[in-house]
Amino acid sequence: MFLWLLVFSVLSLRTWGDYPQFWNETQTRRTSEKFLDLLAGISGLFSKNQNGVPTIVSRKEWGARSSTCSTPLTTPVAYIITDQLLGMDCQEQSICSERLRSLQSHSIYSKGWCDLAYNFLIGDDGRVYEGVGWNIQGMHTQGYNSKSLGIAFFGNKIGNSPSPSALSVAEDLIVYAKQKGHLSPRYLQPLVLKEEICLAPQQSVSPIKDCPNIITRSTWEARETYCPKMSLPAKYVIIIHTVGPPCNVSIDCQFYVRDLQSYLMDSQNSCDIKYNFLVGEDGGVYEGVGWSIRGAHSNGYNDIALGIAFMGNFMERPPNAAALEAAQTLIQCAVVKGYLIPNYLLVGHRDVIDTLSPGKELYNIIKSWPHYKH
Repeated sequence: MFLWLLVFSVLSLRTWGDYPQFWNETQTRRTSEKFLDLLAGISGLFSKNQNGVPTIVSRKEWGARSSTCSTPLTTPVAYIITDQLLGMDCQEQSICSERLRSLQSHSIYSKGWCDLAYNFLIGDDGRVYEGVGWNIQGMHTQGYNSKSLGIAFFGNKIGNSPSPSALSVAEDLIVYAKQKGHLSPRYLQPLVLKEEICLAPQQSVSPIKDCPNIITRSTWEARETYCPKMSLPAKYVIIIHTVGPPCNVSIDCQFYVRDLQSYLMDSQNSCDIKYNFLVGEDGGVYEGVGWSIRGAHSNGYNDIALGIAFMGNFMERPPNAAALEAAQTLIQCAVVKGYLIPNYLLVGHRDVIDTLSPGKELYNIIKSWPHYKH
């Protein structure tokens, strides 16, 4: 008889930025052991024969952005693959919905995906939240997206199992999936596979993208402005920091950029935000005045330089790896697209005007980047 397999895939495609940046084999093995304990709890639930209908919070209810995912999921599927989203505590619908909106933004704008990676997510509030839903393939586990439903438990801390209400609603969701024909009924009990058996063979690494995913002015709801054009291609890249608080969640970064634009326009009589682009520690690149509009960051250089501002204060600490990678990819993009000459010069803000920007720690990093010129 065909066995339906419940798989805990700690090596599946990670989506949330709080995951360890360097996930080693020891950490993976320890997390796998925690998942075995979690499986025992879920296995006990499956011994019951309940017919509960789960409470599913729709995309509209939790405030999802429109999805561009279109690859259909052919049902019934044979697998359910579950994951844990660490560091996403939520015990009530409003908080879980806020977490989901941030996760979706991170998935789209930082990861470059069409939507959330999962079909459904389960909170410790005992509710199921619609991800890409029943009929669209998720992006949770390479090689299995076309034949599985991806379900993520969020709201639990590392080493902890989901709450009893979360486990119970997971059971209801799976029973409901069978009843509605989304999941094959042919299974005996949940089994655990070793991750390397579950996952598809390793694929060759894709080349680095020429351009990052840029969060546009319309997305962060910029005010309309009419600032002068700049001369392209630019000859310089100037690295700056904004000095304000850091941001590591896309929604927070959007608020930050919008508030900064309003402050500069209303209090400093600027025609717009001063920078061509801003970079957050969510790994996102946010369009300031963009490629073709002159910034107002460095007198004497605004017409020939792209000003890239890291959001935060980097006197005492460096930006995280996601922000540094995003900025470097943006510079590469500028060259590829013809907005920046190939033999450009890269400088710190303090190299061209009297300022402490971009902060001691960030400044020390960019001095090792290609094209740096004091």
